Amino acid sequence: MRFANNVAIVTGGGQGIGLCLSQALAREGAKLVIADVDEQAGKDAVRQITEQGGQALFVSTDVSSEPSTAVLAQAAFDEYGAIHILVNNAALFRNLALKPIEEISGAEWDRVLAVNLRGPFNTVKAVLPQMKRQRRGKIVNISSNTVFSGGPGMSHYVASKAGVIGFTRSLAREAGPAGICANVVTPGLTDNEAAQSIISPERFNIVTGLRAIGRHQTPQDLVGTVLFLCSGESDFITGQVFNVDGGQIFY
Repeated sequence: MRFANNVAIVTGGGQGIGLCLSQALAREGAKLVIADVDEQAGKDAVRQITEQGGQALFVSTDVSSEPSTAVLAQAAFDEYGAIHILVNNAALFRNLALKPIEEISGAEWDRVLAVNLRGPFNTVKAVLPQMKRQRRGKIVNISSNTVFSGGPGMSHYVASKAGVIGFTRSLAREAGPAGICANVVTPGLTDNEAAQSIISPERFNIVTGLRAIGRHQTPQDLVGTVLFLCSGESDFITGQVFNVDGGQIFY
């Protein structure tokens, strides 16, 4: 129970990787705040966590909206009286059509960056005052290993995830004096519904063949690293990038 009496917000926490991380934090004693734009998924996540003996609250949240993330932070504090952990997992990826740069509209580019890059900025901005008052906090931002390899047909997604790394490094410098750690996890291609919506089975197999550990990656593969970065075991680690992709890319 590493996270007993800790309050954790997970954005995009109602499905996929976010749900897996939410459940893992709850099993270790954290009080969860599930932030998701999908109301049904968020409520289902709360039900699953509470049925397993955990505590969870759902807050309908659009991370691209600063007012919405302000409501999220306030709801977390009103319910639990603190915010110790923020996992920025929400992102636009599901059903994102792969297309060359010249076919990506400005509106689509802006929408992807609004969720994937402005989203973490908005949530961090919302929770940072409380973490500073506590003189304690852990922020884990989920990026992507496509930042290192490049991803043809998804330049907006890759650019947004690269921005997350730069933002986290600046955040680590600013928040470190207040006892707040900020780090990045870069997953490889993960076998879940979001990835299956745009990546063919053939492409999954090609990526698997590039890994030192030759199998498909699952959301569960991220749990150990993320929980370590949320825990007191990583109190002297900040501004770092942790690549978790089965040895596809050595970073």
